[in-house]
Amino acid sequence: MPRTANRVLIGLTGLVLIALGGCVLAVGLGVKPPSWWIHQGPHDVLLSDAERTRWRERTWWWPTVVGALAVLALLALWWLISVLRRRRLAEVLVDTGDGEGALLRGRALEDVLAQEAGQPDGVAWAEVLLTGRRSTPAARIRVGVAAHVDPADALRRLTDESLARARESAGLARLPAEVRLRGVRHRAERVT
Repeated sequence: MPRTANRVLIGLTGLVLIALGGCVLAVGLGVKPPSWWIHQGPHDVLLSDAERTRWRERTWWWPTVVGALAVLALLALWWLISVLRRRRLAEVLVDTGDGEGALLRGRALEDVLAQEAGQPDGVAWAEVLLTGRRSTPAARIRVGVAAHVDPADALRRLTDESLARARESAGLARLPAEVRLRGVRHRAERVT
């Protein structure tokens, strides 16, 4: 789930809960609520006997309520799993040739790849994130390039040099990468 959608969903849920809780607290403290509000005073109950037994004769009511609550619970569980899932690869399996293999910290490979990607002239910064499985990692790379740099040239240097060296040093058959180039903001140049 994208970070923005997650933040919006959490913010909206928090606002709704704060608004409802604040309104219930205000009514409980004696504030006169509007006529459309569900509680009319501090001694009002959430569901009256008439409201609670109104749908008892309808055979579709309870299966619908239980089904809707089950769907809501599954959506909440999916959201929780997507938030807690680790996106960063912790380690990469390196083929040492002896059949055993070695484990390379994912963060170390990310740091080296980001440092190499940020070295060429005109590259302001580089961020690398390894994803996938430890035997078949993939890279997400964001690179900030200056305005005078040709994007095709920057991409060629990144793939032919930095990614190729990382792939060879880790003993990987392939290292797929998603590269996003972003222009770096700079101050306006003044002509005198």
